[in-house]
Amino acid sequence: MAGKRQVTYSSRPNRAARQAHRQGAREFKTYDTSFIRPKSNFNPTVMALGLAVLALLLLFGVFSCSRGCNRHTMLEAGAPITVTVPEGATTTEIAQQLYDDGLIEDTGAFTAVVQQQGADAALKPGTYDLVGGTSLEDLVATLHAGPKLTSFTIPEGYTISKMATVIEEAYGGAITADQFKQAASTIDPYVQDFPFVEGAYEGSLEGFLFPKTYPIEEGDTAESVVRKMLSQYQQETAALDYSKAEQSGLNPYEALILASVVEREAAEDNRATVASVFYNRLDIGMPLQSDATIAYLVNGDPTPEDLDIESPYNTYLNYGLPAGPICSPSLASLEAVCNPESTDYLYFYFWPNESGVMQYAFSQTYEEHQDAIGGTSTLEG
Repeated sequence: MAGKRQVTYSSRPNRAARQAHRQGAREFKTYDTSFIRPKSNFNPTVMALGLAVLALLLLFGVFSCSRGCNRHTMLEAGAPITVTVPEGATTTEIAQQLYDDGLIEDTGAFTAVVQQQGADAALKPGTYDLVGGTSLEDLVATLHAGPKLTSFTIPEGYTISKMATVIEEAYGGAITADQFKQAASTIDPYVQDFPFVEGAYEGSLEGFLFPKTYPIEEGDTAESVVRKMLSQYQQETAALDYSKAEQSGLNPYEALILASVVEREAAEDNRATVASVFYNRLDIGMPLQSDATIAYLVNGDPTPEDLDIESPYNTYLNYGLPAGPICSPSLASLEAVCNPESTDYLYFYFWPNESGVMQYAFSQTYEEHQDAIGGTSTLEG
């Protein structure tokens, strides 16, 4: 068996080499090598403190990042934004929506102003055109007033007084009801551009303001709105043939007056028949006896006593047409007056059926009229 190989510092292991080797081995065993080895400084207390500080730094970093990354951005002052408040939204929900849109900084502050103004249950749904930088008070006032409309509709059969209420609401008070009524109470600013209004009773534009949907435009005034409606009347009536009215001695203004009565007395499907009744009465010199003209006079449902009121609108006491239109009639009523049915009817009455739909009965004589009524509670024409 081969002996263990001995490693020496020399390829020739003489006595001197072996002696040097033994001396080096002894010295190496006692050599201080601590300065070249890693030192261990482990201290549990210091380690725990370090970990705590690190945890705090991490938490602060996360908090700062969350604030920085999700910072609430306010809409720039004057920047426009369209906000739609859904039907049934609560004040809290509206506040959150305004916050998300960058219109308010604090939902609680908005809610507080709502409560201060007593508008908690009065914020109206709809679409609003708002701008950044609007104060909380103005935001609440705007939502309380309701959204501004882009158009307004004048229903058929409305009077100037009723139109004025629609106008004021549609324009959010920018045009008041009084301003509109004043603008529509004189023909002077309009007669040059709309000569057909000349001769209107007491200078009023009643009847001429055509029922329709109109756009709301920036810069609108009471007078400009009246002009829109007169222009519409001019366009709508341009093709009307007044021959029949003229045969009965009526000019276009008087045809308008009669159409306004037909509008208030007839249903959609019998305007021409109702027009024939009034023409027949006019032709024989019989009073129109229209409750609708009395209703216009008293601004409400007439009573038997109202039939004795002295007025140019009382068609029970006076023969012929009332002094002026009692509403703005539809084009259909104007057409009915221009082209009435040919009948011998002098009377009609109407009553609501079980569904609330008005039923009409037409008669040639008063006796037939009474028989048709048969004691039924009715509204008569």
